[in-house]
Formats: sequence, structure tokens, C-alpha cells
Amino acid sequence: MPTIPGLDAAVENITGLDWLAIRQFPTEYFYPLAFFVMMVIVVLGQSLWVQFAKDAQSKRLLGLAFDLSFIVAAFAISATYLIELQSVCLLDQISGERARLIEDLLKVEKENALLFGLPEPSTVDDPDCIANTGPWLVAIVGLSVVAFLAYNVRVWGLPLVMVAILIAGYTFFTVGMWYVYGADDMNKYLITKLGGEPRLLSDGRPKVHDILTNNASGLLGRFLHIMLNTIFPYLILGALFGASAGGKSLIKLAFRSTRKLRGGPAHAAIVSSAMFGTISGGPVVNVLSTGVLTIPMMVQRGFSKVFAGGVESAASSGGSIMPPVMGVAAFILAALTGVPYNQVIIAALIPAAAYFVCLFLSVVFQSRKQGIEAIGDLTEDMHISRQDLLNLIMIFAPIMLILVLLLTSKESVGCGFLGGLLGAERTFVDGKCMIASLSWFQQLTQATAGDAGSAGWWAVALLLGLLFLDPEMRAKPANALHALSEAGVTISTLYLMFLAVSIIDFCLSFTGLPNFITIDVLTWLKSLSLGDGGSILFQFLALFATMLMAVLLGMGMPAVPAYINASLLMGPVLAGLGVSIFTANMFIFYFAVASAITPPVALAAFAAASITKQDPMATSVSAVRSGIAMFIIPFVFALYPELLLIEQAQIDPSARINEKSYLPGYDGSVYWGELSLLLARLLLALYLLASALARFDGRALPMWNWSLRLVLVVLILFFSPYIYVPAVIVGLAMIALGRIASPPLRVA
Repeated sequence: MPTIPGLDAAVENITGLDWLAIRQFPTEYFYPLAFFVMMVIVVLGQSLWVQFAKDAQSKRLLGLAFDLSFIVAAFAISATYLIELQSVCLLDQISGERARLIEDLLKVEKENALLFGLPEPSTVDDPDCIANTGPWLVAIVGLSVVAFLAYNVRVWGLPLVMVAILIAGYTFFTVGMWYVYGADDMNKYLITKLGGEPRLLSDGRPKVHDILTNNASGLLGRFLHIMLNTIFPYLILGALFGASAGGKSLIKLAFRSTRKLRGGPAHAAIVSSAMFGTISGGPVVNVLSTGVLTIPMMVQRGFSKVFAGGVESAASSGGSIMPPVMGVAAFILAALTGVPYNQVIIAALIPAAAYFVCLFLSVVFQSRKQGIEAIGDLTEDMHISRQDLLNLIMIFAPIMLILVLLLTSKESVGCGFLGGLLGAERTFVDGKCMIASLSWFQQLTQATAGDAGSAGWWAVALLLGLLFLDPEMRAKPANALHALSEAGVTISTLYLMFLAVSIIDFCLSFTGLPNFITIDVLTWLKSLSLGDGGSILFQFLALFATMLMAVLLGMGMPAVPAYINASLLMGPVLAGLGVSIFTANMFIFYFAVASAITPPVALAAFAAASITKQDPMATSVSAVRSGIAMFIIPFVFALYPELLLIEQAQIDPSARINEKSYLPGYDGSVYWGELSLLLARLLLALYLLASALARFDGRALPMWNWSLRLVLVVLILFFSPYIYVPAVIVGLAMIALGRIASPPLRVA
């Protein structure tokens, strides 16, 4: 629950129980309980015993054993977590040893305080657990991890699990090398030390204990924290949007607003997918939700089925980079970089706008090429009824609420024009607002402002009320409960995926592989001696390698694990080459999303092909052509971090801790004049890019023309004005002369 002023005090006054928690439950107890419940939900939804209901008895029993082993593993991890965690020590609490230990420690601390004249302490640090699982800890965690990975294959497919198995296998191999051969004269990539001499595998127990209980990278650590406290309300919001009638009304509005454009339904697909995708955050879900309506209408207007599927795939993938929600991976990005989510929204604005502009242009050129004309007039299916308006309120009101709450700073609450009218007592000293007191509503707003999780929960509460503007929902209110249950299933299966990601995370940290890769890649790049401009070339080579890794890791798996895995391996490399930590993560995030349309395993394109009944590979190639900006824009903002608009994109990653310094040539500010010129160059480059890939701009473009346009795209985005100014002039001249030289040609 978000903070509600006075609620905790009111509950305490009513019940008289000062220990009763109704929100912000103690994580050491709440996390293992939530984890176990989620894993039970996974089994109930994916049960092999149920799936084999009509098969032979032996097969059913095998499925039942598989299900039970997963539940036992989940219970074992939850119970062992409570037994091993120092702040709980469950077995010591049951035996009474913990109370005795704390009493003895407190007595010693009081004696020391008296001896040295210090204030008498009232608490002590948590003592180590006396009774624990001992050497069984390794077996419990190891067998549980096997069960989790096995169920991941069933729920999320083989690619993610294969990456986890390969990295875990590498870890076991390097530990075995240390145990058998020792550390002397061994390559750093081939050895992972557990301890000193003599070499004992039991020295690894502290590492396994850390894997289970570490708040940062443990099985019940930061990912569970992010899921429960930030992502969960947005999953509920997406499920409720799916149950509402707002989606169909949104598509109707998109068709109505784009009826005078040549692209018509294709433009409508882009608009609706961008809006719906920022809520659902999943390219495949987005394709299957909006594509069933937009793809047939694109085909009806004359676009090929392959092109229609490609546009829908590209637009749906773009929904994952569209503020304000952007899906699960964006919340992970905010958590890993430590950048507030409201700043992530601001940083995503220009790149997302540039992507959809390029997507729009690709549709414009394709429609010109095929001679498709705009509909112009309103048709019956574009009529917006009173109920449609109410349905659209369901879509836009929660999104606007999220935006307002995220972009409002806590300090500004009560100081604005309406502050006094809403009950704030304030004074102004030298033009500075000083708050004496706030009304209850303003306290509520201040508690929520800037917090992504709280903003999501209030949006859920608002949408739950708005859903009943729909007569169908009023007739069948159980649909809302069904949507809520779907959100519970979604977060449970999603955390199963995060278990595999966590395994990859702690194995990489355990072996030190990312550090080794970073040092060796940087050493290799600097050994190339590329001259004075080498740093830019170093960055470009590292960015290109990172792009390939993010796309490869994303093949056949969701954007979240692809982003996290690539970030763990290549993020430090980019930071070592002078790319800010936030920009590096944003770069990787974009390509993790782009993997959904990248051949040969393009999940979003495959989903679109299931609707069009066309070749999935041809659809994915078409999606890349339409969404090519997804592969260009990350390089642009990596080299021009001012496009991200926030200070964190300009911070030098080599700066010392607690010391802020900026990248060369930057001071943390945004200069709007220079930024406007850069945006004009970017827009021209995107125009040339889209027309070159369509091979059409008013008329069919010969090979030399579209090839030159592709070259100009690169030159226009160069740093040196001696290069980009002539390129801009040539580009503008090509566009103007191409329009004047000959009348437009219709090409079938």
C-alpha cells in the first residue's frame, strides 16, 4: 500500500496494538512468505499433473512428482531463508537461544559503555545463528535451483534456462579447477577460488549463504523487492486495462485521428500500439491485443500482409520504450542505475518520439510507393459514442495520474498556484516557498510524489472505479476479479523468470567474469592505438559489441533477462570507455527490446505472423525495416547524451564515490539551442533513412540515390561541423531535387 497520512496511527488507536503492521511489512518475514505463495500459484497454473490428466497413470504420477518437487523446493528455500538469516534465526528463536544470546551481548555492551563512559545501549547487532542447516545448505540451494530451472523451461522456454545452465556450468567448472589444481599459474578465466589452503569445498558455504540471503543479489533479494514494491501495481494495471473496453475505443480513436493520412490503418496501428504498449509493456501481448484489429484493416487498405505484420510488430515493440510505463525492464533499469523512475520517463521522451516518427515515415513512404490514398471521410466504425468517451477516460485518466504523481516533486507540493486554495499554510521568503503545514490531501500527494510504486497503486484504485463506467463490467463484475487474479498469476510466473536471472547474476558475481571481460576488452581496445579520435572509435566498437550481445541474449527470451544479462557483462565496459552508467543501461535496454523483432527468433514478429499466416522470417525482416530506428537511436544518444535530457546521462562513470563530475564537454545542463539543432539533424537523418529503406520518396529511388542517403545518415550525425554541415546541405538538396525533378510515380 502507498503511504496514507494518519492511517497507521488510526489503526494503532483503534486496536491498541503498536506492533500491528498493515503496510511495509518486515521484509525478512514477508519476502519468504510472498515467494512461497507465488511459487504455489505457478504450480497451480502450470501443473504437469493437470496437463497429463488424460494420459497414462504412470505419466500422471510423474507429473505430480514434478509439481510436488517444485513446491518442496520453494518451501525449502523459504524456510532455509528464515533459518539462515541473521535478523531471524528461526531455529534459535524456537529454542530460546536467540533471546539468551541477545541478552548476553547487550549485557557486555552495557558493561563496555559504563567502562568507557559512553551512553548505555538499548540494542545490539543481530548475532550469528547458532542452529542452522549446516552443510545441508549447499544441497538445499543446489537442488532447489535445479527445480526452479526445470520449471522455467516449462513456463518461459529453453533459451533463458540454457544461458543460466551455461553460466552455472562455467562456475562449477572453475571451482573444480581450483579444487583439483589450485590457483598457481592458472588463467583467471579458468579458476574461481573458494578459500585458501588447504583447498576445501566447505569454504564455499559462506558464498551459498550469501546467494540465499543477500539483499542485493540473493534469490529473495533485490528482484523480489522490485517486483513487490514497484512492478506489481503496473502488472495489475495492465490486466485491468485488458479487461476494460478502453482498448477497442482507443483503436477506434486512432483510426479516426489518422483517417486523413495515406497510411490510415498503419498509422492507427502505430498510435494504438504505442498507447497500449506503454501499459502492457510486452511486445507479444501488445501484438496479440491490438494486432487482431489493426492488421486485417491494413491488409484491407492495400498493404501486404508481411508489411502489416512488420509494422504492428515494430509498433508493439516500441510500446516498451514509450513513457510513462514502458514495461518491467524499465523499472529494473531504474533500480539497477539508482535513477528515480520519473527521471527515466524524461530520459525516454526524445528517443521514443524519434522512434515513432521514423515508424510513421516508413508507413508514409510505403503508402506513397503503393499509391494508397487516405480515406478522408468518417466511416461508421469510426464514430465515437458516449460510451467510447467513457472508455477512453479509463485509458487516459490513470496514465495522467501516474504522470502527474511521478513528475511532481515533494518539495513543490503546496507551493503552486492551487496550494493555498487546497489548504497549505505557507510563507514566501526572498521568493522561496516555505511550508508550515499541508492539508490531508496535500500530505497524501507529497507522500506519493515521485514514487513509482505508490503512483501505480493509486492508478489501480482509480481504474477499478472507472471500470464500472462500462455497462458490461457492471453486469459482470467478476471480470474485474478475474483480471486481478490474472495479475497475480503474471507476477508469480514473472518472478520464476527472475529466479533464472538471479542465478545468472550471482554466478557472474561469484566468478568475477564481468570484471575480467571489462579489463581485457578495455586493454585490447586501447592497444589498437587508433589515434587522437580513438576514444570515439573505442566507444563505437564497444557499443556495437554490446548491441550484438543484447540482441543475441534476447533471442527467444523476454527483454528483462536479455537486458540484465547484457548489462552485467557489457555495462562495465561501456562505463570504462566514458559512457555514463545510465546511458549505458539505456543503450542496452533499447537493444533488449529490439530483440523482439530481430531475426531469426523475433517473438513479436512471430506473434504477428500467427495473425497474418505469413512467413515469420519475412515478417521479422519487414519489422526490422520499419523499426530500423530502434537500432540507430541508441547509438545517437550514447554519443550525444544530452538527448536524454537528465543530468545522470552526463555524469562521468570514472568519478570517485560521492564525487560528481561530468563527461568532457558537459556540465549537467541542457542547452536548448544546441539541442534543437541536433534534433533537426536527427529528424533529417531519420527522413533519409526511412526513404532509403523504402527506396521511394515521391518517386522510385535508383540504387545510387538510396545508397547515398544511407551514407548521409551517418555523416549528418557526425560530431564535426565540417562533416555534418555539407551532409545536411546535400541531404536537403536530394530531397528537394527529388520532388522537383519528376512527378510522383505509382509503383505496384
